[in-house]
Amino acid sequence: MAVLMQKYKKEVVPQLMKKLGYANVMQVPRLEKIVVNIGVGDAKDNRKLVEASANELGVITGQKAIVTRARKSLSNFKIREGMPIGSKVTLRGPRMFHFMQKLVSSALPRVRDFQGLSRKAFDGQGNYNLGVREQLIFPEVDYDQMEKVRGMNITFVTSTSKNEDALALLEELGLPFVRTRSK
Repeated sequence: MAVLMQKYKKEVVPQLMKKLGYANVMQVPRLEKIVVNIGVGDAKDNRKLVEASANELGVITGQKAIVTRARKSLSNFKIREGMPIGSKVTLRGPRMFHFMQKLVSSALPRVRDFQGLSRKAFDGQGNYNLGVREQLIFPEVDYDQMEKVRGMNITFVTSTSKNEDALALLEELGLPFVRTRSK
């Protein structure tokens, strides 16, 4: 079992119960899934780029990525309905906690000029979105075998609908948010 998963059960849940004033363990917000998504804009010209991004995503997350397809045709971007345009992975359970631990301990410290994560990237439903500019921050990615430097979107989906509760959960789990200045 992942170390972060054990930390959540033994330390984070009691701290959040006290901090947020919940009486029941089932009221405590939890991390339901992490969705990692790579959009491949130049896939319309070269379909191998989608497969390459899916393979890289599989190496990073430890789970096979699925190819996402266009829902609508967009003539401005020369995209037809059903064309492959990206890849994504949905992580749950121990893999989710393992990926989060790897992100916090080894990937985010490799970001140049990292000051901390923004506290404003919540969507109003308790979910947090994190944009990564290049996949090179993950130690598994080999620069020589990479097709192109790509960014990715990482979404942390929580069980709460309150942004404040989700922020408290993600802080307790170790995401390095920017510190707020006290007056």
